[in-house]
Amino acid sequence: MELEIDVAFRKDNQREVRFMRQKHSDYIHWSKTQSRAQFNLATSGVASFPLRELPVDLKELEINGDDSYGYAPLQKTIGARHGVDPDCVVESAGTSMANHLAMAAIIEPGDEVLIEHPAYGPILDIAQYLQANVKRFRRAEEDDWAIDPTEVRRCITPKTRLVVITNLHNPTSVLTPESVLREIGDIARSVGALMLVDEVYLDAVYDDTPRTSFHLGPEFVVTSSLTKVYGVSGLRCGWILAQPELAWKMRRLNDLYSATPVHPGELLSVAAFQHLDLLRERARHIVEADRKLLRDFLKQQSSFSAVSTPWGTTSFPRLVNKKTDAFLERLRTEFDTSAVPGRFFEMPDHFRIGMGVNTEMFAEGMNRISRVLG
Repeated sequence: MELEIDVAFRKDNQREVRFMRQKHSDYIHWSKTQSRAQFNLATSGVASFPLRELPVDLKELEINGDDSYGYAPLQKTIGARHGVDPDCVVESAGTSMANHLAMAAIIEPGDEVLIEHPAYGPILDIAQYLQANVKRFRRAEEDDWAIDPTEVRRCITPKTRLVVITNLHNPTSVLTPESVLREIGDIARSVGALMLVDEVYLDAVYDDTPRTSFHLGPEFVVTSSLTKVYGVSGLRCGWILAQPELAWKMRRLNDLYSATPVHPGELLSVAAFQHLDLLRERARHIVEADRKLLRDFLKQQSSFSAVSTPWGTTSFPRLVNKKTDAFLERLRTEFDTSAVPGRFFEMPDHFRIGMGVNTEMFAEGMNRISRVLG
């Protein structure tokens, strides 16, 4: 596979430092070009919420609006949803751009960044593009993919500037409880590092939904969006929660990427926030039905091993004693069914299944997986 690599140099105490950075995301390229199938289990978000069902008067939409640093009604709405001051809210075009802005505002080339393993591929891609010195800490399958704070403490160093996790974990949907988050935050703070938590899947914990980790301390920076749990990914409504001085730095950094936001998207995002419970409940029924089908399927299949969670829109099974890439290729080419190869999460024996789009389609997709296995 040919990689597009950019090489940069920096003088550091009379020492020449060489950085390599990949300038694209292999996973996003795969998802755009190879994930489509009649029975698509490669999704990571829920079914699209139809605009016609959103209680909004389209006559109130305008093409142009405020082109300064954020649309105040949207910032206030996001802030109110999370119980934070609007000055802590930074608008972004989805969670990936939120992660990019957050990391770019926090780190400099050569800074050490500690990222969970396995990790969502584009998070690593961003860190590498920003020329970070990427270190890893392990989430172990034998521990149900939970974060062990002692592992974080073992891997962090005085040079670490940022610790990055996803919660719910992408790809496993494992929840990190507040007590563990607080402990990791303490570890990060002890070396002067910040803690970046991607919470885009957190609202897929439908009962007793945890509050955002932003409230755990000033070292926490949080990213999220409406793209995964609510079915309105086309609005590209993402955000960062950060302390006001850092938030302002992120807004200024975003000047490099866009002069003005898409104002109709901002207006529709405010409308979506006013009806989030409606959007989430519509998707919840599909997610929970799909999850039951998956749970029953895994009980009947000795070829798979998977950590089961009661929430989330994704699962990360391991294929036992078979070549996963060959299995997924046959699944796609002969059975018109797709799932995400685990190599995009650095776990080539696994693959990711998405739930929440269409239960009938999901059931047939699982049936086709059984047929591949014979």
